[in-house]
Amino acid sequence: MSDTALLVIDVQDSFRHRPYWDEADLARYLARQQALIDGAVARNVPVVQVFHVEDEGVFSLASGHVRTLEPVRIAPDVVFHKRRHSALVGSGLEVWLTRNGIRRLLVSGIRTEQCCETTTRHASDLGYAVDYVGEATLTFAMTDAAGRRWSADEIRARTELVLAGRFARIATVEEALAGPAPRLAA
Repeated sequence: MSDTALLVIDVQDSFRHRPYWDEADLARYLARQQALIDGAVARNVPVVQVFHVEDEGVFSLASGHVRTLEPVRIAPDVVFHKRRHSALVGSGLEVWLTRNGIRRLLVSGIRTEQCCETTTRHASDLGYAVDYVGEATLTFAMTDAAGRRWSADEIRARTELVLAGRFARIATVEEALAGPAPRLAA
């Protein structure tokens, strides 16, 4: 088995029912997310699907919206439910990774600056090598306290800036699937 796993975080229908949902970047994201999933399967890299769940609302299991965002095609090796931003808190994911000898994670999903970034930071702090596949993440424009509207592309760029070299290697789908970055000679 591979020592790498693909995390597909919160790629769920629940988001379509949030007021900030915007399909502007959806087609681009879906193409890259699907390429990453398909590439992982072709390389025998385990695919881990993580769903965010809450007690009420569109993220509750009772809502019927905690299901894969269509038209994503995925047959995960394992599924976890989380209640926190990091997929590694209280979900059982860390135990599964340890039991399966996983040391490297490919992070993808929804939302770029929230659960994907938080999981990346947490995984790095736990000692995992992390490829943050920003083009296979999706987020939405946000307005800050001063009234400035940040586009999804600006949020993605900021997220990649703060993660790069500290918490993760920022990788394209193709780079992530090709394997870890070669180590440079000292």
